[in-house]
Amino acid sequence: MSALFLCIFVLILIDQAIGFYVRQGIYTDIASIPNRPYGLLLGTAKYFAKNTPNLFYSNRLLAADELFKAKKVDYLLLSGDNRTLEYNEPRTMYKDLRKMGVPEAFMYMDYAGFRTLDSVIRADQVFKAHSITIITQKFHCERALFIAKYHNIDAICFAAEYPSGYTFVRIREFFARLQAVWDLLIEKEPHFLGKPEPLPPPVTIPLN
Repeated sequence: MSALFLCIFVLILIDQAIGFYVRQGIYTDIASIPNRPYGLLLGTAKYFAKNTPNLFYSNRLLAADELFKAKKVDYLLLSGDNRTLEYNEPRTMYKDLRKMGVPEAFMYMDYAGFRTLDSVIRADQVFKAHSITIITQKFHCERALFIAKYHNIDAICFAAEYPSGYTFVRIREFFARLQAVWDLLIEKEPHFLGKPEPLPPPVTIPLN
């Protein structure tokens, strides 16, 4: 029993420490977030099982659309899993953002964002997006920013709305953060890097 309590304590400690460490880099107010040239939209499935809409997905797209139209980012890098012809997170996000009015010329896709670590490191090393605003829910922001800080990547995060309920998602995050710490300790690299594909330089937004 004592071992179980110790494991729970370690999970909570890591969870809270990561959130505290990156707290100053997370924004929820569109008016107060600094301008950055590149927005990194982290992918997730559009639907849960049985074609139930995934509100985490739709809220992330709403946040990305809001940032772009408020001229808080110049370009959006859509990063996610592309495991099969039928399951392609970047392509799905691209199509839905086009329907929301985001011009295709300002969106780029990263098909090798298999994990958060891959998405963050590839944005910096492959796409040369050296000043980024990560777009996802707050709990995910914290883990992504923790990875970015470890790798000396200049990043902040705009937190999309967290849907009510879905407690299991937040519980799963405890273990995801433990895995993130382990990945950094063993210096895990992205599954695939490849040759550089630099995004265009900033168009209208000065660096803060």
